[in-house]
Amino acid sequence: MAFDNSLAGEIWSGKYRFVPPEGGCGPDGPEAETGVEQTWARVAHALAEREAPAVRSLWRGRFEAALRDYRFLPAGRILAGAGTRRNVTLFNCFVMGAIPDSLPEIFDHLREAAVTMQQGGGVGMDFSTIRPCGAAVKGVGAEASGPLSFMEVWDSMCKTIMSAGQRRGAMMGCLRIDHPDIEAFIEAKRDPARLRNFNLSVLVSDAFMAALERGADWPLTFEGQVYRTVKAPVLWERLMQATYDVAEPGVIFIDRVNAANNLAYCETISASNPCGEQMLPPYGACLLGSINLARLVSAPFERDAAIDETALGDLTRVAVRMLDNVIDASRYPLPAQKREAKAKRRIGLGVTGLADALIFCGARYGDEAALALTRHWLGVIRREAYRASAELAAEKGPFPLYDQIILSRPNLASLDAETRALITAHGLRNGCLTSIAPTGTTSLLAGNVSSGVEPVFAFSYRRKVRQPDGATREEAVEDYALAVWRRLKGEATPPEHAFVSAQTLTPADHLSMQAAAQGLIDSSISKTINCPEDIAFEAFADVYREGYRMGCKGLTTYRPNAVTGQVLSVESAPAPAPFHEAKLIPRPEALSGETYKINWPESAHAVYVTINDVETGGERRPFEIFVNSKNMEHYAWTLGLTRMVSAVFRRGGDVSFVPEELKAVFDPRGGGWIGGRYVPSLLAAIGGVIERHLSGLRGEDAAAPAAAAASPAALASHAVGPLCPRCGGHDLVRKEGCDTCMDCGYSKCG
Repeated sequence: MAFDNSLAGEIWSGKYRFVPPEGGCGPDGPEAETGVEQTWARVAHALAEREAPAVRSLWRGRFEAALRDYRFLPAGRILAGAGTRRNVTLFNCFVMGAIPDSLPEIFDHLREAAVTMQQGGGVGMDFSTIRPCGAAVKGVGAEASGPLSFMEVWDSMCKTIMSAGQRRGAMMGCLRIDHPDIEAFIEAKRDPARLRNFNLSVLVSDAFMAALERGADWPLTFEGQVYRTVKAPVLWERLMQATYDVAEPGVIFIDRVNAANNLAYCETISASNPCGEQMLPPYGACLLGSINLARLVSAPFERDAAIDETALGDLTRVAVRMLDNVIDASRYPLPAQKREAKAKRRIGLGVTGLADALIFCGARYGDEAALALTRHWLGVIRREAYRASAELAAEKGPFPLYDQIILSRPNLASLDAETRALITAHGLRNGCLTSIAPTGTTSLLAGNVSSGVEPVFAFSYRRKVRQPDGATREEAVEDYALAVWRRLKGEATPPEHAFVSAQTLTPADHLSMQAAAQGLIDSSISKTINCPEDIAFEAFADVYREGYRMGCKGLTTYRPNAVTGQVLSVESAPAPAPFHEAKLIPRPEALSGETYKINWPESAHAVYVTINDVETGGERRPFEIFVNSKNMEHYAWTLGLTRMVSAVFRRGGDVSFVPEELKAVFDPRGGGWIGGRYVPSLLAAIGGVIERHLSGLRGEDAAAPAAAAASPAALASHAVGPLCPRCGGHDLVRKEGCDTCMDCGYSKCG
């Protein structure tokens, strides 16, 4: 099958296509895939292997039929990993174990998070269990540094995992609204360089929302001790102002999450996965998959456009079985995650392409017709998912922690009588069944359908594609609904009523759709409430209170501004200047600066880093960097590094990202200890030097140095003489008719 556009082909090739490592996978292993049909066949075969031998062929065919034409989209981890024999997890999201308030155990949990992320899983953590900053640490006469200091450690770990692997790390950090450090947590993301690998969410309780309504005091406590009291409206305004300014933290209504949880009788939830659609207990894991509603609409744009309810139900039942099999097919980073997943067999079946499907049916996102269709479609999926799980329980057994008390939980109490009777007779194979993820690249793979339950962000935009020679080309990208319109209707103007985007919708439209969907979803929904840049602060803050009133489990907003920027440039926006048009500041004849000395443990010779500055607009800023050493092993890469970093300096603007990126590089051969601190690589040490220099220019106190400034006298002491051709050192002498290096032992007689 041909891809709908070149972008879909690139996504498949770069993320989901299987290519065996050099040497192959053995005579029985999968071969390199040449088309997406082979990817579907690989995934279908791997998941059908979990069926009884007599019916494997039957289910392999049904699984492959569900995948065909992008009707069912398993999450990226499943598409990329199932059937490849790679040592990876097929689960997208995890919540780590409850973090004990003990230094050794905190670092045990850091290790567990690192192992989980190494296998490709995003992680969420609740840091509310760590004592606040300044609290006494009994027995050692010290004060606690607080949860944010440990979050910095997690953030550094995530950067290290990123530099070692191919996927960007994803973490969610949560803190309760009554924790004494909540104000510092709320303000943390105002520093654009801080906690860059975290999404942040505040766990807001029903008690706090009641205090907010009364305008009452709110105690900040830890383990029963009240540290101080604040006014609930003042704390709420501070949270809203941070979210208004920098789009974080988000809000999770944690009591509502637990009250609606199917499994509340055997677990307590205190955190979510990085995107917020999966609220999970300690060591909870959930795999994801989405039904592509946009591919199921018959007669799009016609009066009788609709989704066949029977076809949607059949696809739902097959999808539930596929995801249930993933639980047994997947590897798990930690034994505790495996035990948790198999005890409750939680799955996260959702949808994507909802906005496009509404457009096909002539419904405007957020209006009454769209709300009715959304409820109807999700109602069919909910009903058929529960029936499929009950029938699977009859065939394979219910999940181990199943209890009939689950029938009294809110999500099941509202099911129809026939579905409840099936569950009563057989139990359930899966403790929780539905969730709506953001879908991201799988939606691009499916022809750029609208993502999850989000509206279309932009119907067309231009995307830059880098070529093998380093040049870039631009290509137009269209939303799936617009592409179908043009294929069916030619150049006729699409109807404005249905073709609405995130740019034109109101926050109320977003809220209505999220609330409508939440009432039919077991877990939660990854959804962003887009707000106009000029929305008044009071109206913005009311979005969260209205979302709570409407039954949402959590809320995330996005308001473009100077800090957050714009997510995507639509076609009407002016294109940024090409890279080669940027003007480099010309070099003055003379510059002044500093030279720093790094004694790298693995090198016999010191490394000297010189940073020269220039004054522009009354401020000093770095202009160029040089790295020198006697050790010629470093010559090629240090020369390349200095030319590139110097070019970045000369372009101007904020260069604080340069040391951050260099400090994230680790050497697989091992780092070294400098000044009592472990530095993961020589490049990281150079990054530390640049960071120290930038701090000095800003008049700030630098962190403990990874290098010491060298005096002019010390630099002059290195006399210039014959260079050793092996190490570049100056200690080359003529002895017994031979040139001998006293540093490295090189010898050549002539």
